[in-house]
Amino acid sequence: MKQLRIHFIHVGNMRNKGVQALLRSDVQAILHLLKTGVRFSVSTCDVPGTKRYFPDIEHVLPQLVDIPYEKADSYARLRGLKRKDIRYRIALAVYFSLMPLQILLSIISAVFIKVRLKPFYRADVLRQMKDSDLVVSYSDENFKDSLFLLPSNVYWYLTWWSMLLSRTWDVLVASYLGRRVVMFPNSVGPFNTHIGRLLSRLALRRCSCILVRDSISYDMVNRLGKTCPVISTSDTSLLYDKLHVREPVSRGRLIGVVPGFYSDVLSADRVTQYLTAHAAALDFVLDKYGFDAVFLSNYVSGFANDDLDVCRRIISRMKNKDRVKVVNVDTFEEFKKILGHCNLVVSSRMHSSVAAVLEEVPTVCIAYDQKQIGFFRQLELTECLVSMSELSTEGLLKKIIEVHDNTGELVRKMAYKIPLLQQNVRRAIETTLRANLEYGF
Repeated sequence: MKQLRIHFIHVGNMRNKGVQALLRSDVQAILHLLKTGVRFSVSTCDVPGTKRYFPDIEHVLPQLVDIPYEKADSYARLRGLKRKDIRYRIALAVYFSLMPLQILLSIISAVFIKVRLKPFYRADVLRQMKDSDLVVSYSDENFKDSLFLLPSNVYWYLTWWSMLLSRTWDVLVASYLGRRVVMFPNSVGPFNTHIGRLLSRLALRRCSCILVRDSISYDMVNRLGKTCPVISTSDTSLLYDKLHVREPVSRGRLIGVVPGFYSDVLSADRVTQYLTAHAAALDFVLDKYGFDAVFLSNYVSGFANDDLDVCRRIISRMKNKDRVKVVNVDTFEEFKKILGHCNLVVSSRMHSSVAAVLEEVPTVCIAYDQKQIGFFRQLELTECLVSMSELSTEGLLKKIIEVHDNTGELVRKMAYKIPLLQQNVRRAIETTLRANLEYGF
């Protein structure tokens, strides 16, 4: 039987454990549904990381158009630079200036491969697109230009526009090469600029099917002007299995903390408020309930204000330092296992919240975007949400105590809702694949 070829686009940086979780879930969902063999290829901004974590993927390739900040970050890590260094900023400007050239070269090469001539620019990427049975925009948040609950600034608008341009171009080229493009469960929007809406509209109108993981995104896609089926479902990483054994990793009771925020979005005063609220609330909870605390990092970029740095800055403000430890694991599987051993989790990151909920651990979610709000609405657990834009010591402490004191009811809700959401995700992906593949079932 002929093997199917599926090419993933828009895959992010594997330093983010959510990226690992989503790609793993997408691959496993496809393999679970299809009766024939599948050969996977990937276009990503992180070729080395993807090869490391996904050695079974046959072809791991760059994107047609590089994302400037990802390239500048890689350059800075190799040379020990900080993001504020002038050499970093020069590198960032150079990578921005290369985007039009990469677009031009990919146009010419795409025309060459279309007329059966040998392409000269990113030939392997173009061949994988051309030879694939389906191109999949993998599950994540690939089309947006701002945050739902936090302000933006010039730096982040430029960053999001460059990401949108790269992602839109992948879709346009795949469509030009005659491939069907489907979008696995994503959050779409919010948009605060005409450029963001234009680029997203160009890409989404060339998709054959769009899956979104929250109701806010569903409304956003419809406002952009849909031309293909749009299916509302939930986050693909819900398809991860629950732990079979829960062994204690600390004496007494354990609270997991996964802090983090977008660098250079919060003002200096808001950052201080965020750190102080965590430190004071956690000190109180550790004293009141006899918890120990474990801090984990969802995304470690190696730069100031990444999750590991934020963990350390919170701990430096705590008085119960002897009852706290930082654990920096490498994979989402290890990350999820530790959260599964906790009695309660406080998380500012989407996929640490998903990991904890999968293990039926009551979770306080400090929300900064619609993906978190949408996920907890689906679980009917909006009482677990606190807005990052309104975070205070009193508010965070009140929410932690409320979640702790209602553990039994929250666990019952999770045990009921999670299987329903998992079934919904599998059904949505199956519907999409059946409609867009000529064989395989």
